Amino acid sequence: MANPTQPDWEALAKLPAFHELLAAKRRFIVPATIFFLIYYMTLPVLIGYFPEMMKRPLVGQVNGAYLFAFSQFLMTFVMAWLYMRTARKWDAMEHALLSSIESKNNA
Repeated sequence: MANPTQPDWEALAKLPAFHELLAAKRRFIVPATIFFLIYYMTLPVLIGYFPEMMKRPLVGQVNGAYLFAFSQFLMTFVMAWLYMRTARKWDAMEHALLSSIESKNNA
C-alpha cells in the first residue's frame, strides 16, 4: 500500500512524462559532459604535443597556454549558467509530473 505523503514511484516510472523528463536531461547532460571533457583535456594535449605553439605570446607577454587556461574558467561559468537555465525547465517538468501523480492519488 502506498504512503499517502509519498508518490507511487513505480507508477511514476511508468509514465511517459517521466521518460520525457529523463530524455530531456540526457539531451543536455551527455553532450555537455562530452564537450566539457574534450575542452578541458585539450589544454594538456596541446601543451604536450605543440609546446612551441602554446608558448607563443598572443596578447602582450601572455601566451596561448595561459589564455586557454583562462578560457576554461570562463567556460566553467558558462556551463554552470547553461545548466541552471536548463534545470529550471526540468524543475517545471518535475513539478507537473508530481502534481499529476498527486491529483491521481487524491481522486
